[in-house]
Amino acid sequence: MLPLDAETRAAERPEDHKAELRLWLRLLTCTTLVEGEVRRRLRAGFGLTLPRFDLMAQLERFPDGLTLGELSRRLMVSNGNVTGLVERLAEAGQVERAAHPVDRRIVLVRLTPAGRAEFSRMARAHAGWIGDLFGDLSDDEMRHLMRLLGRLKQSVQEAR
Repeated sequence: MLPLDAETRAAERPEDHKAELRLWLRLLTCTTLVEGEVRRRLRAGFGLTLPRFDLMAQLERFPDGLTLGELSRRLMVSNGNVTGLVERLAEAGQVERAAHPVDRRIVLVRLTPAGRAEFSRMARAHAGWIGDLFGDLSDDEMRHLMRLLGRLKQSVQEAR
């Protein structure tokens, strides 16, 4: 028997949970399912982890490179995590480190031409996977969901 996810457990005892909690669990379950499938496909198709893909996605947007600190902020992880990811991607020839043109003490990380080409292939595949995973939703349903999630995002930001 498969273990129950949090959403299913909450649905079995609705009197114990507010609607907001059930919604939170539904969002979490959906996020976990999508992320897990993307992780699986990245590993199977490219031998790459999601954190490495995410780091390459950030670098793809900034051809001149980003500092380790900028990468950490954008990925919302520690400098140590970024350093390890950069090291492994550099070993694979996908990123390179270079001195900052103004302050030589600062190290910039950028995609190599091979890394840029590989990321382009991965990004196209990734877009297709997301299309597959969301394929049962109509355009109207996606627009409606985006609007509702935008309202939720605003609500969360205002509650801080």
